[in-house]
Amino acid sequence: MAREEITNLSSFVWSIAEILRGDFKQSEYGKVVLPFIVLRRLDCILEGTKRAVLEAEKRLPDGVDEQTRDMILFGAAGDNILVYNTSRFTFRTLHGQDPGQLHDNLIDYIRRFSPNVRDIFLDKFLFTDQLKRLNDSGILWQVFERFSQIDLHPDRVSNVEMGYLFEELIRRFSEISNETAGEHFTPREVIRLIVDLLIANDDTILSRKGIIRQVYDPACGTGGMLALTEEALKSFNPGIRVELFGQEINGESFAICKSDMLVTGHDPEQIAFGNTLTSDAHKGKRFHYMLSNPPYGVDWKKYQDPIKEEAATLGFDGRFGAGTPRISDGQLLFLQHMISKMRHDDIGSRIGIVMNGSPLFTGGAGSGESEIRRWMLENDWVEAIVALPTDLFYNTGIQTYVWLLTNRKPKARHGKVQLIDASSERFWKSMRKSLGSKRREIPEEARNEIVRMYQHMLNGEGSEDWSDYSKIFDVAAFGHREIRVERPLRLSFQVNEERIELLKAEKAFQKLNASEQTALLTALSQMPDTVYTNRDAFEKTLGKVLKAGWVKISTQIRKILLSTFSERDEQADVCTNKDANPEPDIELRDHELVPLNENWQDYFAREVKPFVPDAWVDKTYRDASDGEIGRVGYEINFNRYFYKYVPPRPLEEIDAELKQLEAEIARLLNEVAR
Repeated sequence: MAREEITNLSSFVWSIAEILRGDFKQSEYGKVVLPFIVLRRLDCILEGTKRAVLEAEKRLPDGVDEQTRDMILFGAAGDNILVYNTSRFTFRTLHGQDPGQLHDNLIDYIRRFSPNVRDIFLDKFLFTDQLKRLNDSGILWQVFERFSQIDLHPDRVSNVEMGYLFEELIRRFSEISNETAGEHFTPREVIRLIVDLLIANDDTILSRKGIIRQVYDPACGTGGMLALTEEALKSFNPGIRVELFGQEINGESFAICKSDMLVTGHDPEQIAFGNTLTSDAHKGKRFHYMLSNPPYGVDWKKYQDPIKEEAATLGFDGRFGAGTPRISDGQLLFLQHMISKMRHDDIGSRIGIVMNGSPLFTGGAGSGESEIRRWMLENDWVEAIVALPTDLFYNTGIQTYVWLLTNRKPKARHGKVQLIDASSERFWKSMRKSLGSKRREIPEEARNEIVRMYQHMLNGEGSEDWSDYSKIFDVAAFGHREIRVERPLRLSFQVNEERIELLKAEKAFQKLNASEQTALLTALSQMPDTVYTNRDAFEKTLGKVLKAGWVKISTQIRKILLSTFSERDEQADVCTNKDANPEPDIELRDHELVPLNENWQDYFAREVKPFVPDAWVDKTYRDASDGEIGRVGYEINFNRYFYKYVPPRPLEEIDAELKQLEAEIARLLNEVAR
């Protein structure tokens, strides 16, 4: 079925949704249409074997256990179909029944599905509630009749095409209810790019006989990534066995994905429901290929307790040992989770994940984000990062990136990371009609070019055809050592009326009793009206004045006096501590990022000392991991590596353009004045 036919089918289904207007809110349309689509799909698949299933049920021996019953009836339903229905009804026969009995007959039809499907309709779709509402509104027959007209048999609509249909419908439902469609699915051309990149160099291995590959998506949505990965793997080798695994937190998306697994012969129990980050349904499992489009820019505050507890108690024996990102964005939690599921054998694992720009550079040295990047890069897992065009996704137009990671890098890539900038117009084309925020798509020829740059490790030198789009760097190029640069504290001191008033406003001063306040102010009035450029000299004079006035002050009041009567003065003497070492001025404190492949002392002598001769490096500011001076940080700034300087236009050209505009304005004004 062509994409245009899928669009037409989607429009027909959308017209059915219009029947709901007035009886259902627009935000509720999907709760009726999506389960009806799944129900009709299953009906089309099972109709041909209905009689065989009913006959098999009659022949079941008394007292047969549930597992044996299921296996017998699965077999009667057809090869590789892990679903059956023992109701005497199909959509075709229901259509010939009394319309007044349709509600009860549909309930019977749903309840007689095998348990794995029955639970989907009853617990996840809550479909019986919607059927009751349709019946009470008097529109159940109209809706059912329209769905009966659709042929969704796999011979007519493939599983991938069903994915397109769900994608289009969910997008429409999300638009009218202001929900985020992008949380449910990823555009197909983006998935195809990720899959092509994942298996780009595996064609020889995948062509062998008896190959089994396990694929996992921790935020699988309706299963689009899993389905397209299987399709791509079987295009290399029709005999390959592909086992699909996933987990999804959204009930409707989970129900759709699990239904697809059922009708395509996959084990539906390998698609789990729940929060991947707090409850790993595939604990202990390892996978050959992992790919995902996790939610980005979504906080994980309400899940933080179990996540932080796992990070603290299990460390690297758990999933989040490298650290936790800021609470406002959990993308790097998903990536760490996927890394924890890499296979530790000769085959290894490959990961493809699409994220926004935040995981590339958010967080300074020592932060959770930086430490996670450090862990991935220093373990040499990051193979490539591809910058995608903007306006590719249905719910956002922001820049996104595909990260490729593996624990089986080929020798040529050891210690290297490839950056591919596929964000320019060369790699996208405008869509004839925008779909939400999606105004662009990646055509097949552009996708092939991106894969070619990755596959052949093109490295920004030589052919102008790709030199601006692909570059390879040593891992250390993304790292730096952040050193803390201090400058000495220089203060001058003076006691005057203005500063006395500031002292009176201090809370600590106001807490003194009246006699203490009076005694202190009287003593301070005896201070010379002199500017002291040396702190020790000021403190010595202050001590004599207070002693003469029989005034004793606490350490807190002494600190307030020194703070109130001082100001920063570049001409003053350096303030020193009890060991006669210069005290740092916190306001002048700075941090320098020294490339990892350079000695920090050489960098400081060249870049800092000539400009601020009194500066020094704080040697107590050290990295928690290696103990060396300065904290190690990692960030990947695409703009830095692919920035192109465009010189400003000549002034003569700008002047000429301004004169031309002035002449045009004058002409228009003359026409108005006539």
